[in-house]
Amino acid sequence: MFTGIVEELGEVTRVRQEPHGSRVTVRGPVVTGDAKHGDSIAVNGVCLTVAEVSADEFTVDVVPETLERTSLRGIEPGRRVNLERAMAASDRFGGHIVQGHVDGTGTFLSRDPDGLTQFAFPPELARYVVEKGSIAVDGISLTVAGVTDEELTVALIPTTLRATTLGRNEPGEAVNLEVDVLAKYVERLAAVHLPGDTVGSGVGKEDA
Repeated sequence: MFTGIVEELGEVTRVRQEPHGSRVTVRGPVVTGDAKHGDSIAVNGVCLTVAEVSADEFTVDVVPETLERTSLRGIEPGRRVNLERAMAASDRFGGHIVQGHVDGTGTFLSRDPDGLTQFAFPPELARYVVEKGSIAVDGISLTVAGVTDEELTVALIPTTLRATTLGRNEPGEAVNLEVDVLAKYVERLAAVHLPGDTVGSGVGKEDA
């Protein structure tokens, strides 16, 4: 589990195509400081398993399911990425519950000088996005400042713009979205009283 508080802005150094996906190496001296084989690290909000650690870099295997359903499908050397290690039981809970299970990709639309930032999101996620609720965008825990049926707005502080990829996005770029898991559990519990198929699913560590 993660909290959506980015620890480090890393950089992709190598991408190697494999028969069953891609092997991606990321430079991140903070998150690799105590990393070992089998640990979980969120890369732009996608929970991935560390396969190798060397100096200040770690390597992960990204399977086709993840490449198809997240923004990692376009990853290449030189790309900056948000990094967060799995939360330790003794840590402060600074953001919200983030699983690293991507529910869909959105699109960065615009940002004004005050940090108000707009993203488009898939219509199937609309029921989970509420004003003043939580959402993870590329692994960053954010509060929804406004929402329509197709777009959401967040207010980004200067620290977030400096320390994460959201200060570098260009209009049209894909972003990974993870809605609040509590909303999905409530929906599942209430599904018997709701019409139609209302239960969503995301991309997780093992099936991603």
